[in-house]
Amino acid sequence: MQNKGLIKFFAILFALVSIYQLIFTFVATGVQSDAKAFAKGDQKKEVQYLNDQKNKKVYSFLGLIDYTYEDVSGKQIKKGLDLEGGINVTLQISVRDVLVDLSNQSKNPVFNKALDDAKKNQLGNQSYLDAFFDAFEAASNGSTKLASPDIFANRNLADEINFNMTDDQVKKVIRRKVDESVESAFGVLRTRIDKFGVTQPNIAKLGQTGRILIELPGAKDEDRIKKLVSGKAELEFWETYKIEDLGQFLMAANEALKATEKSAVTTKEVKTTAEDSLSKLLADDKKDAKEPKKGDNPLFEKFVSQGGGPILGVVAAKDKDAVDAYLKRADIVSLLPADKKYAKFVWGKPVKVTDEKTKLVTETFELYALKGNRDDKAPLSGGVIVDARDSFDQMGKPSVSMQMNGQGAKVWEELTGKAYSDKGYIAIALDDVVYSAPGVSSGPIAGGRSEISGNFVVEETKDLANVLRAGKLPASAEIIQSEVVGPSLGQAAIDAGMTSSIVGFLLVCLWMVFYYGRAGWYANVALLLNLLFLFGVMASFGFVLTLPGIAGIVLTLGTAVDANIIIYERAKEELREGKTLAEAVKSAYGWKGAMRSIIDANVTHVLTGAILFIFGTGPIQGFALTLLIGIFTSLFTSIFIARIFIDLDIQHNRSLAFCAPWSKNWFTNFHMDVIGMKKWTYIISSTVIIVSFVSFFVNGLDEGVDFVGGRTYQIKFEKPVESTTVADELSVAFGTPVEAKVFGSDDQLKITTKYRIKDEGTEVDTEVNKKLFDGLKKYFPNMTYEQFINASDGKTMGVLQASKVGAAISADIKTNSFWAVLGAMLVVGLYLVISFRKWQFSLGAIAAVVHDVIFVLGVYSLCYKFMPFHMEMDQHFIAAILTVIGYSMNDTVIVFDRIREFLAGNRKGSFKEIVNASINTTLSRTLNTSLTMIMVLLIMFIFGGESIRGFIFAMLVGIIVGTYSSLFIATPVLVDTMKQKDINEIEKRHAAANAVKE
Repeated sequence: MQNKGLIKFFAILFALVSIYQLIFTFVATGVQSDAKAFAKGDQKKEVQYLNDQKNKKVYSFLGLIDYTYEDVSGKQIKKGLDLEGGINVTLQISVRDVLVDLSNQSKNPVFNKALDDAKKNQLGNQSYLDAFFDAFEAASNGSTKLASPDIFANRNLADEINFNMTDDQVKKVIRRKVDESVESAFGVLRTRIDKFGVTQPNIAKLGQTGRILIELPGAKDEDRIKKLVSGKAELEFWETYKIEDLGQFLMAANEALKATEKSAVTTKEVKTTAEDSLSKLLADDKKDAKEPKKGDNPLFEKFVSQGGGPILGVVAAKDKDAVDAYLKRADIVSLLPADKKYAKFVWGKPVKVTDEKTKLVTETFELYALKGNRDDKAPLSGGVIVDARDSFDQMGKPSVSMQMNGQGAKVWEELTGKAYSDKGYIAIALDDVVYSAPGVSSGPIAGGRSEISGNFVVEETKDLANVLRAGKLPASAEIIQSEVVGPSLGQAAIDAGMTSSIVGFLLVCLWMVFYYGRAGWYANVALLLNLLFLFGVMASFGFVLTLPGIAGIVLTLGTAVDANIIIYERAKEELREGKTLAEAVKSAYGWKGAMRSIIDANVTHVLTGAILFIFGTGPIQGFALTLLIGIFTSLFTSIFIARIFIDLDIQHNRSLAFCAPWSKNWFTNFHMDVIGMKKWTYIISSTVIIVSFVSFFVNGLDEGVDFVGGRTYQIKFEKPVESTTVADELSVAFGTPVEAKVFGSDDQLKITTKYRIKDEGTEVDTEVNKKLFDGLKKYFPNMTYEQFINASDGKTMGVLQASKVGAAISADIKTNSFWAVLGAMLVVGLYLVISFRKWQFSLGAIAAVVHDVIFVLGVYSLCYKFMPFHMEMDQHFIAAILTVIGYSMNDTVIVFDRIREFLAGNRKGSFKEIVNASINTTLSRTLNTSLTMIMVLLIMFIFGGESIRGFIFAMLVGIIVGTYSSLFIATPVLVDTMKQKDINEIEKRHAAANAVKE
């Protein structure tokens, strides 16, 4: 081997750099373990402990460089949420909102039709902006330009767009403006998250999609997190109407509703709360006010109690949507007096009340009417806020104090002065939710200081102050995907991953020594260095380790020895032909020996891994990344590190047989007539494909929420439950079919629902969570809603994991998956055409891959209904399919390389005999690699954890069928598609060459 000294230098250098990088992970993990021990499950204490350690020295490198905890934590390998536990959400910044703002709330009918059509007609993996441009072009049909004065050539964009510009020119400006809005949203969200108080938060933009991924390791309060990240934080100050201002309207609305609504019978007492309440308007005496006629007042009967001052009434949570719908009806709105026609009805924040006797908790909302206007603009907005702090009011209750800039202070003084003179109220509303509506009793407020007080807890005031300081989002943010993983589940995933990794590593090492003897030890040293390099690279670049990523590492163990197997098998062939060890090694490591096969096989593998990384998201990208890194590190260690030890044997004249005494003749002297068997293998494979397609039509495939959208919950019960009973009970609770399947043990279910999956908003997520809890609370009599839904350290019952995939992102995932599989086949097929220079090789390989994909899909279609583990079509399954494509191509390329070598050489025999000889001489390598992979996958299937069992099963089936297809499908297709003219020429050339030899 040339430049052995240089190889050794780089190997030692890489090893030292990797160890140096991994030290930070060990140190940071130690500090975090200390924090957990100190906190004893209290997240606030844990975060405080780590904050205290931020600037303290925790590590010194050789006494030369000191590192604080903040330094080492930034350099450690980060764990994904499936390992750490926590919450992640994917937000979609509403491009529609941005376009409406850029158009200055245009009322142009073509523009607004295009906005609506874009949402309806948006294709999978198409951005809303592109869909809008397509919809605008279709709606306008050339009659309206984007640069119209009443669309984008308005005063807000006067410096950038004029009415003479073409649509294409305007599109460039709009794209830039949308990108700026997403960037602004990214900055706002980063500020909010940084102040939230979790260790190592992660926020990242997902390409040019307008989507933002937020990961909060260790976070546990799902509802609070979603509210924090998705709220637009548009703070506004409005004058309000008082109850006496709208009393006559409410009575008229109630009368109008009698004609159209069947009023619900109520027995609740209607309380009076103030002299100016509706009781005066509803009846002539208090008795009538307290006991209204049942079934007579559709609107008022939905009031739990009457209001007072700015509060029009108090409504129970269950009736809030109904009252909302009443007040938005055109016939009801028309009843408003002319001077109040712009009244804007909004709700206060939810208030929970506990009945002292029954301990029953009810949730209510206060109804307000803001003094709106034609432009729907508040007199004062939150843009004037320069600082906000959580504090306590004069009564000692949590509140938020704010400071305004000079302009805001002036308007605030005028606004409070008017409220003082009119004895009115000012509503402080955040995202159209009234947090408080105080009156002004001491005259105009100067200086720009104000305070929001209300029914707060300390966490709420901290979050509110946080979002106000960060500023508002430029557009609303919809949660299109989310996942919640409990810390106990994360620890279980780590344990499963570690077990499968260690057992897999030991088995691979034992097999290599058992089969290859001392050469196997050299491969094991290379394998150990490969793992060190792999983790060193991950630590150096800050890559995130996920459970599928661990699966990728374990698979790397199997593939890392593949290059060694190819080289060792080739060296054995050379030794059998009588060459010396030095000659055999030189030939095996040469381009015409093993190198061309290794490069071709790994290029196909890299191509499929790259496609998986491009089209995958989240954990799947983690799997692809570790797989790709592992390919490159294993190539370096397998080729160069093992060679160092082999060369030492040559230098010291030590014998090296590349086998153990007992395995010397294993997998040799095969004489299979593969081509002669093709009729039967074609029949077998055709039968499997036909059965698979029949099953597709009859059984279909179990499409997971990744493909169809929905919410899934992994729920642990106190004792075993019947999944069908739970599914029926929840179907009644949700009013729509709910699926429940056993997940692992009989006391754990995976529950899936598509209830309101197309509706966005944190209130929808909360509603679904509450319906789930209400439907299951008989199984959890001692748990509150918060305990059931939210994660906590040591949690063993309730929701252990929850995820949501919105309809929009599921369409993208499905489209990406289709193109990923198709793209992998086409790209690898193109590479084989270039490499082998004959399209028949590419066709044979693609035929084998298509066969493998259909086979795996068929197995899943036939078996998903009765297998004891989940066999869903999701991103993990697509990752498995692409991995199968890579390995199938890998096997096929090795056989094809030997065919190419034999066809180009002088081997005796007919074309069919030469092809059969190619297969038989590579069979030892094929079987050896496949057995190693199957062994590793079986370990992962057994020990890797329930969440990836279906994923591993797909790869297990794929590797087995891929080994079969590379021999019995790819090669026969290659032979059958070769032109007879080429076959005759090959046989003629070989016969002539052998005649000369003889």
